[in-house]
Amino acid sequence: MASVPASVFLAPFFLLFEALQLGAAEKKLGKEQIKAGVIPRDQTPIEAVAVLWAIGIIAEGIWALTLLTNEVTRAHAGCVLLVTLFSFSTRYSCRLKWVLVVLTIEGACRMGLMVSMLGSAWRAL
Repeated sequence: MASVPASVFLAPFFLLFEALQLGAAEKKLGKEQIKAGVIPRDQTPIEAVAVLWAIGIIAEGIWALTLLTNEVTRAHAGCVLLVTLFSFSTRYSCRLKWVLVVLTIEGACRMGLMVSMLGSAWRAL
């Protein structure tokens, strides 16, 4: 029986981060913002928020990379990374009004994969 890495139980923190990210995306790129003609690229976040956001994204990536080394979490972590890479390239190439849709689907997929990973790790204990 494979051992479960303790770092897999950091998933609730990253789930919270994903939920906050979806809330911030809705506020910044939401339907009302698009109707008002606001260009979100012209709005810069507060420096502290931007730093914390970047740290969260980098930490989640490093976390997923470390989970690739364990057979219990490998498939889920790999899928989290693939969803991130695929959606980043999709967001980069789509029009502004579709970015929120892609962000929402991306966040939901990552959150679902994290919950599934937690369940797999719990059963493997």
